[in-house]
Amino acid sequence: MLADLRLALRSLGRSPLFTAVAVVSLALGLGVNTAIFSLFDQILLRPLAVRNARELVMLRKPSRE
Repeated sequence: MLADLRLALRSLGRSPLFTAVAVVSLALGLGVNTAIFSLFDQILLRPLAVRNARELVMLRKPSRE
């Protein structure tokens, strides 16, 4: 396993442009994934910070169509 790791590091060292593109794409992918999950968690998964959240209602004016 150590020999495979050394070979992988040598291969990545030979092509620095490919390595940079791979690292940047992984970083962007992880960052976007984390941001989307955080937004999803805050909006849909966490309960509202009120005492009786199930008793809340939404009042709105009827739209004219």
